[in-house]
Amino acid sequence: MIAHLRGKLLAKHPNQAIVETGGVGYDVTISVPTFSDLPALGADVALHIHTHVREDLIALYGFLRPAEKQLFEKLITVSGIGPKLAITILSGMAADEMVGAIRGNDVARLTRIPGIGKKTAERMVLELRDKLPAPGATAPAMPVMSAVEEDVLSALVNLGYQRAAAEKALSVATKNGKGGSFDVMFRDALAGLSK
Repeated sequence: MIAHLRGKLLAKHPNQAIVETGGVGYDVTISVPTFSDLPALGADVALHIHTHVREDLIALYGFLRPAEKQLFEKLITVSGIGPKLAITILSGMAADEMVGAIRGNDVARLTRIPGIGKKTAERMVLELRDKLPAPGATAPAMPVMSAVEEDVLSALVNLGYQRAAAEKALSVATKNGKGGSFDVMFRDALAGLSK
């Protein structure tokens, strides 16, 4: 699965971005906040990607910030909310405001988002209230990875290792000061995982 995409921004619209990587243009569905923060056309861009697979469709949903991707992934666990509606929800209210409304049981505020009725808002509150961080609580900082580290992580996940275990092994490998090339980091992380 595609988890991260870095490349040249070919086109951008309020709900879509096309990112060229390695000669391939990826059509990525985005939220309005992500659109607002995108750089100018032709600039390099890096998006955190959620790959959604159905029988008849493979769709990419992109976010500039990991926190927005995590909120999106929590939203699609709510019954009745699919990826398209989750993007609409993220476009209709700032992420931190939405977390506050869900944790505060503010159904009226959530129903102001286009496409969200009372029942969907109540389900969001019921199913997500305890899964979201408390307002003001800082989520654990996502470590910033180099492109090589992201490639190593992707390779390990594609080999079938759990993402959390792969991240831990990669972290240990880089702390041992043997960073640098893909081959060295990959071998060190793989050795850590096979212990």
